[in-house]
Amino acid sequence: MRRVRGIAMVFVAVLAFAAPALAEKEMNTDVVVVGAGTSGLAAAVEALQLGAKVVVLEKQAKVGGTGSFCEGVFAAESKPQKRIGIDVNKDFAFKLIMNYSHWKANGALAKNFVDKSSETIDWLDDLGVKIEYVGVGGFGGPLTWHVIAPGPDYPDKNPRDFHCQRMINVFEKYVIDHGGKILLETPGTELITDNGKVVGVVAKEKSGETLKIRSKAVIVATGGFANNKEMMKKYIEYPEVIPVGNIGKDGDGIQMAQKVGAQLEGMGTVEAYRPGLPGFHPADQMIALAVQPYFWVTPRGERYVDESSVEFWPYAGNAITRIGGTAYSIFDETTRKQAVEKGIEMPLGEWVLQGTKLVKFDESFNKELARKRGFAFKANTIEDLAKQLNMDPKILKASIETMNKSAAVREDSQFNKKAKYLRPIANGPFYAVKLLPRHLGTLGGVKVSGNTEALNAKGEPIPGLYAVGTDSGGMYGDSYDLLLGGGTAGYAINSGRIAAENALKYAGMKK
Repeated sequence: MRRVRGIAMVFVAVLAFAAPALAEKEMNTDVVVVGAGTSGLAAAVEALQLGAKVVVLEKQAKVGGTGSFCEGVFAAESKPQKRIGIDVNKDFAFKLIMNYSHWKANGALAKNFVDKSSETIDWLDDLGVKIEYVGVGGFGGPLTWHVIAPGPDYPDKNPRDFHCQRMINVFEKYVIDHGGKILLETPGTELITDNGKVVGVVAKEKSGETLKIRSKAVIVATGGFANNKEMMKKYIEYPEVIPVGNIGKDGDGIQMAQKVGAQLEGMGTVEAYRPGLPGFHPADQMIALAVQPYFWVTPRGERYVDESSVEFWPYAGNAITRIGGTAYSIFDETTRKQAVEKGIEMPLGEWVLQGTKLVKFDESFNKELARKRGFAFKANTIEDLAKQLNMDPKILKASIETMNKSAAVREDSQFNKKAKYLRPIANGPFYAVKLLPRHLGTLGGVKVSGNTEALNAKGEPIPGLYAVGTDSGGMYGDSYDLLLGGGTAGYAINSGRIAAENALKYAGMKK
């Protein structure tokens, strides 16, 4: 027995000796950017243009993050606006941001963002990112949304060289072509400090090896915490809100900054989106009809909102959260037929344009109906529909009768909705689609100065540390602002550029 034990111990010892220890690597650079989304790549490009050596860390297998899904960016007083007589000046834009937030927003940060926005459109143009047209954010709002044109080879060579993905593609190529390093599947795990200064990042390579990168400054740009259930539960009023276009947004940058003393701001704010359902693409035609501004009710069957709030969809997101997070969009055969044959009235950004005929609605709806998941319902009578929805038929019928009277006289007696969106629910069969809150990302994060410097508990900058995009807080009050189209993407790019400029000033590399 002793001999067996002895042999086993020798065997274990040999294995331990033979197993290669995971080496610790080290690198040196001027700037480390943690995160290769819109803000991180913009920061990397700007830093390279200013003569810095740059390393970008990205924990996913490809760059882009949520930035791959946007369509355009905000700017005020840009050349494309001026060329066609669009008058959205910087003073108007700044005051709109601040007044919308009731001055809960960081005024210095908002001012720097707005003032830089037009020059950033020129900067993008010089890089090869062209603007296709200038549109609105919310339906009928100011013309600030600079929609990005497809790349010159789209779609023959690169069908993904389109909208903000075009911008991501250009950024990535610039970084690589100009000597920057993008380390994929290599997340940053902690910040390196020396006497209160941030002097680098510890990262973990795909192999499991530790990589220490020493630098003069660090910019965190990991995209917020939309996929971190614990942080969502801690900070967000309705933590079950469905994330759209967010993968791996675990609050890495925010948590790293906290550990070195950074304070937080605006953590309860999300980029509220149109209500919808999990697993459905933003262009799905069942959802496209369900979010038309016609007739939405609570689980009790009571109408609760002016449905045209979806024109500025953060309002619709707030309204559904207020009633507990569940609503139902109900419409009749006449409305379904009109949407299929004549097209929708309310566009879904560039995903489903105004006037699009929903010829794929039946396919999407019937497929979901067959799944019997409680997302789609159809009935020949209102009574039967109410029973399927577990509603009191009397309550639902009363709500529908009120809507039908309003539609008949073209005046909304409940919420003063625009007459053009008043639709009766009268001709069967009748349809219902469940609606749940969705969002495009979190908007709170590290408290920063107007120059994106991370701030400590005393409101002082933490030397060498910057936070950008949705890793930084302060651009919003308690609600996402869609009044200025392209705001989040625009802030991501501009905050990235602002951070790079100030990081190099701090490092003594730029005047």
